[in-house]
Amino acid sequence: MRICVAGLWHLGVVTAACIAAAGHRVVAFDEDENVVAGLRNGVLPVDEPGLAELVGRGLADGTLELTSRREQALEDAELVWIAYDTPVAEDDRADVEFVLERARAIVDAADPSAAILISSQLPVGTTRLLERSGRTVAYSPENLRLGDSVATFTRPDRIVVGIRPEGDRRRLEELLGAFSDRIEWMGVESAELVKHGINAFLALSISFANELAGIAERVGADAAEVERGLKTESRIGPRAYLRPGAAFAGGTLARDIAYLTQIGEREGVPTLLLSAVRGSNDEHRRWALRTVRSLVDPSAGLDGHVIGVWGLVYKQGTDTLRRSSAVELCRELTSAGAQVKAHDSAVRAVPDDLAGLFTLCPTPLDAAQDATAIVIETDWPAYRTVDPERLVSVMRTPNVLDANGFLRETLGGLGAVRYIRVGTPAA
Repeated sequence: MRICVAGLWHLGVVTAACIAAAGHRVVAFDEDENVVAGLRNGVLPVDEPGLAELVGRGLADGTLELTSRREQALEDAELVWIAYDTPVAEDDRADVEFVLERARAIVDAADPSAAILISSQLPVGTTRLLERSGRTVAYSPENLRLGDSVATFTRPDRIVVGIRPEGDRRRLEELLGAFSDRIEWMGVESAELVKHGINAFLALSISFANELAGIAERVGADAAEVERGLKTESRIGPRAYLRPGAAFAGGTLARDIAYLTQIGEREGVPTLLLSAVRGSNDEHRRWALRTVRSLVDPSAGLDGHVIGVWGLVYKQGTDTLRRSSAVELCRELTSAGAQVKAHDSAVRAVPDDLAGLFTLCPTPLDAAQDATAIVIETDWPAYRTVDPERLVSVMRTPNVLDANGFLRETLGGLGAVRYIRVGTPAA
């Protein structure tokens, strides 16, 4: 099948590369000539394990073509997949018009015989806006997990597809059936709401687990044991998203919370529970800073203290710093008077906009040199290989803050280290 994929940031590049690898002829399009030129030269907008190889293979064997010309991308396309990433501002509000403007141009220019599928993350009701031109549009919410996107695209649990009664189910089934034999067909608005619901539920679960963990820290309980007690309850189950740890970061979960609360306000539906999630998460974001402060003389503050930060990127397996909780922590520590030393397996240079915020070190031990504490922010496997005895020897005081318990087996039982994770007393 000849397929046009529109939008070449994270979602679009993964989509185009994976369906080209499945044997389809894909012409991938983006209005930004610099993005297209970068991809042709092997520069991906977001690093993902295995993605560069897929893109390179598709370009080499001719199953994947890149262009900044809309007409070229749409020519003879049997299916048009709109996959623009939706920009999210620092206040978690999405720039819906950015996607709508481009999607309308695609829908208007596509051949009348082509099926149209959209996966951009947009508020429920957006697909109907695109259909005002008279075209029928299907919707399938993206299901990518940053740092594992190729695997989640090619081996999904299931694929949700919203379609109109008159929609082209045959071509969609032919394309998507190659990746999963479990396609959940439903109405378009239901499919749009599914994505909001998933992210809101995950955000709610994280906030719930971390509020319990906060209580556990005060009363001497172990939040990991509480988690086990919850997950062995048959009405909750072992796969429940209830692990205490870091606050959720990035724009994905927060954006869908914002979507739902805004829709609730517009439709006159109270969203008291959803509206409380962001405040709960924002409070938990300060866990690392609060804990670091508790380790030093309150009257002196953090002046004169070195704090090491292991991991800067948003998530292990990627190289993106935008909306990273680690960068936010570096800002807070610097403002509080600390000298911040940082290490990250994927960051080779300090971006201009972060200059002066921290010293980027070549190794984790360099970032721990003379530190009062180190904070584990990204779960890079390399941190598990650090020699604990050397770590203790280079630190001023061996305090390790590890919200997610990533190094629990490596450092948690080491008596020389004061190892602190979310949900355990900092004793």
